[in-house]
Amino acid sequence: MIEKKCTYLFLIFFCLFSALGVEAQDEPTESKFKEPVTKLWVNTYGNIRISKRLFWVAQTHFRFEETEDTPFVGQIGQVYNRHAIGYIYSKYFNVSLGGVLRLNFNTDPESVDRNLVPEWRIWHQYMFAMPLSSMMFYHRIRIEHRWTQGFAEDSEYIFRNRWRYMFKAKIPINSDKFKPKTFYISPEAELIMQSGKAVVGSPMEDLRLHASFGYILNPRVTLATGIMYSQGQTLSDGDVFKQNWTMRFHVYFSPDFRKVKNKLPAIHLDD
Repeated sequence: MIEKKCTYLFLIFFCLFSALGVEAQDEPTESKFKEPVTKLWVNTYGNIRISKRLFWVAQTHFRFEETEDTPFVGQIGQVYNRHAIGYIYSKYFNVSLGGVLRLNFNTDPESVDRNLVPEWRIWHQYMFAMPLSSMMFYHRIRIEHRWTQGFAEDSEYIFRNRWRYMFKAKIPINSDKFKPKTFYISPEAELIMQSGKAVVGSPMEDLRLHASFGYILNPRVTLATGIMYSQGQTLSDGDVFKQNWTMRFHVYFSPDFRKVKNKLPAIHLDD
């Protein structure tokens, strides 16, 4: 009787270990990285003062990506229109709330689906600025509620939340403070996570490492350019990571049409 019980237990354990062994073989042993894609972004960032505490965020981004024959700027990928109303709590903290319309272009040369679909977002942002000696450091928290759609005619919108944190430094080169004719360097890192029913095994959408070189043309206009490396999980398969090398060109403008006597001291606003 004992021998039969032992035999049954042995068979049960054997079946369990066999099942686990088959499952383990099906599980991926390492992540896979796609070949890097080259891109070019031309970005404008407007912070337009409309009252003592309020400002209008007006951003337009043109994003290109490589084709088989042309790196970086081969074809248009997305066009962003991001707008919001911001509130200046203090010189070192401001918040913004607004919406985004992004136009997504189909960059797959073999696709027979639609060439263009819109994407909608609601976003809110919390920006903290911290001075240290002649440098400035920024913590930016941005939360986006995102509705996206595929290029197929019958595709439905899916909803996702994006959770973004960016740390950025601005370091003047030829001056001890930020003023006209000042050159500066600006390294930054941003982690973008996502959540929602459509996101199960791929919560890390993007990790962006960006370094730029800028020039303050005048109190209202700043120009900058830089290079960014990014990687993140693909939505369809969390074991596969995409990679991008992106050249970025930035124009920052901040018109202020109020009377001089009503202006606050310089406020630290950024992208």
